[in-house]
Formats: sequence, C-alpha cells, structure tokens
Amino acid sequence: MAALTYFLVIPFIYLLSLLPFPVLYLFSNFVYAVLYYIIGYRKKVVLENLRNSFPEKSEAEIKRICKAYYHYLCDLFLETFKTLTISKEAMIRHCSFAPGTMELFERFEKENKSAILVLGHYGNWEWAGNTFSLLCKHQLYVIYHPIGNKFFDDLMFKMRTRFGTKLITMKNTFREMLANRNELSMTAFIADQTPSSQNAYWTKFLNQDTPVFRGTEIIAKKLDSPVVYITINKIKRGYYQMQAEVLCEHPAGTADGVISELHTRRLEKDIIACPEIWLWSHRRWKHKKPVT
Repeated sequence: MAALTYFLVIPFIYLLSLLPFPVLYLFSNFVYAVLYYIIGYRKKVVLENLRNSFPEKSEAEIKRICKAYYHYLCDLFLETFKTLTISKEAMIRHCSFAPGTMELFERFEKENKSAILVLGHYGNWEWAGNTFSLLCKHQLYVIYHPIGNKFFDDLMFKMRTRFGTKLITMKNTFREMLANRNELSMTAFIADQTPSSQNAYWTKFLNQDTPVFRGTEIIAKKLDSPVVYITINKIKRGYYQMQAEVLCEHPAGTADGVISELHTRRLEKDIIACPEIWLWSHRRWKHKKPVT
C-alpha cells in the first residue's frame, strides 16, 4: 500500500517542483486555506505552544502569529519539493549568505579546521544546506532521523543530497564523525529536536522547562570542534539569508552545559525576533522535567 501511494504521489510532487515560483506560491495560498481553516492541522498544538511561550502577548497577537506560521509552513513544504528540480543558480539566489558568513567559512578552510554547525527548525533549513554545499569547500554532513516510510525517506534523501550534502543517521553520529575527522567538513545538528527527558540537558527555553539534546555539546567537547550557530532569516517570500556566528572556538575547556546554553539562547533570540518562521507544530514540550 505504501509503495502504491508513493508511485501515485511522486509524479504530482515532481510537477509541483517544476512550477514557477509565482504559481507555486499561489498553490501554497490554497493549501494554507485548506490546512488552516478546514483541516486545522495541529492548530491546538500550535496555539498552546504560542500561548505558553509568549504569555505577555494578547490573544489577537497569538492568533496573528499562528496564521503567519501556517502561511510559512505551507511555503516551506512546497519550497522543499522545489529542491528536486531547482537549478544551482536559482538555489543560491533564493538562499544567500549574509555579509561575513562566507569569510568565516573561508577562514576555517584556510586554517584547515572543521566545525559543528547548530541551528533550529527556523527559516528554510533545507535550502540552507543546499546553498552551503554549493558555495563552500567543506563537506557538509547533516544529522537526521530517517522517515518511517522507506519510499518517502528515499525521496527526502534524494532532495537533501542533490547538491553534495551527505547525511548521517543520529544513532551513528559520533562514529561517523570520528571516521571523518581527517576530512575538511562541517556537521550540522538541528538543536531543537525532542530528546529523551532522562538524558537531556534541561533549561528554560521560551518560558518553559525544555530538554536539550546533549550530544551536540558532548561531541563538540570530545573533538574540540568550533561550534557555529546558523541563522536562516526570511528576507521576503521565497528568499532567505543564512548568517553564521561562532559560539565557541574551543569547546573542550568549557564547563558542562555551556555549549547547550549558548546555542539554546541564540535560537530563542531568533524566535522572539520572528516567531512565525519556527516550527510551532512540532511537539517540543511533550516531556516534563524529571523530579530530582
């Protein structure tokens, strides 16, 4: 059944990816109307997350952000499919580097230094990986969770690796990074996943007790790899700009929790500045902090 669904859907997905951007966004407007007003996809989760994160905001403001988020989510969904057929030139045009970002990566290249990239589900993170692989000399590795449906997992794998990015499954992260330690590379961690509550680093994030995946910090300290935070700002519809900022040059000497706090606080700052382009339908706070 899954295979049949895939072979019925895949031609439609390719057709969507071939649409010119103005037509693609007209279709996105239609999908938004269906998703928000008719289906109400995870609307209760989104509103609860927004209210808990911004208790100071009025209900009218919460609903405004909620609507803006669903517009962004529909655009993001279709932009991801666009990766199947978009040209290299168009990819770089639609997701560019902010001033100083290329210079930072070139400095690491001259120093023959690999690094760890941390980012959240903020802006178009899929396009950011494509642009990095097209413009930078470092080999980009992205840590990911395979999708349960093998056919759609293969499709996402194809989209994510089309421009040279390589993927590492989360369970193999440290082993693969050790194997690649003599290669000039950048390894990207999505920092706002939901880890097991027992093994997580707990902190306050957006006004709530939040578990943070410890692996990013542990690996950065073991390898003493610089930690670079990536922001992906939305400039206008269909256009994003990636900005890189060094959080810590030498993690090995830092105290427990420092790296986790640095990238969590930086992501929080971005979300507060532009809340509608973060993944609010993700069940980020489904775990409660263990009682000690």
